[in-house]
Amino acid sequence: MLKKLIVLTLSLLPLSQLHAEQEKFATFKGEYMGQKTPGLTAKPFAPGIISTKAWELQGVFAPGMKEFYYTIDLAHGSKDKKFSPTVIGYKLENNTWRKFIQFPRRGGFVFSEDGNTMYMAKQYRERTAEGWSEFKSLGPLIDKEEFGIMRLSASKQGTYVFDDFKSKDLIRISKLVNGQRQTPEIMGKQINTGKWTAHPLIAPDESYIIWDSEREGGFGKSDLYISFKQPNGDWGKAINMGPEVNSAESDFYASVTPDGKYILFNRTIDREKSDIDIYWSSAEIIERLREKHSNNDATLTE
Repeated sequence: MLKKLIVLTLSLLPLSQLHAEQEKFATFKGEYMGQKTPGLTAKPFAPGIISTKAWELQGVFAPGMKEFYYTIDLAHGSKDKKFSPTVIGYKLENNTWRKFIQFPRRGGFVFSEDGNTMYMAKQYRERTAEGWSEFKSLGPLIDKEEFGIMRLSASKQGTYVFDDFKSKDLIRISKLVNGQRQTPEIMGKQINTGKWTAHPLIAPDESYIIWDSEREGGFGKSDLYISFKQPNGDWGKAINMGPEVNSAESDFYASVTPDGKYILFNRTIDREKSDIDIYWSSAEIIERLREKHSNNDATLTE
């Protein structure tokens, strides 16, 4: 059971305290945090070590595949029960993964394609020689009081997609045109149908968007869906990512490894005990769905 930690960036800690903090977290050897890679059927990621009987949110490899970040509740199991969501970062050096940073979570995190920007809801951080900069605003068109953003992701071209829980769980899109950020627009019904529509991820090349939603015909609660961009630039119909990925419980918060090989996402295990785990599966499912639905147009699904 994790003890309650002080929520500070580890780079600010004295060396002796840094070593003490690191010892509370496991080390791993080899690629993909030393884990046996999955096939199409989703499996827990680092079961019993990272995916435990506690609350673990997201699981994201940074571009370059030498950093891994996920979120835990540092107060889990403590007497005061004060929720303390904290991002934990691991770094790969000399074939060994070790914890090297932690900081308070301010929303879902996504990296730019070059790995030099970390987006977190309405804010972002830039990579520096010392680690990461302070949080910065994404500007007045995004940083609005009326927007309730849990997760924002960005394409290589600068397009933002983000959810908005203050507007009945909608997903919005904002393009970058000639260097100018455009006013966010609500995406179409092929994306914004169902309940709890949230946590969008746009591919770096804008070829697809993955998000989660609870819809009729799903496998249970929230499922992961994908929409492929059509030749005419429209977004295709929502495609359920299937039983290999989705379950009777909530499946949500997908990310794709920068090498394009795996999808990581969250699955609710036990709602009463706040047990949420990180799962992963082969990203081959994306290409299989793309091929299967290659003749689809932008027909909407209800």
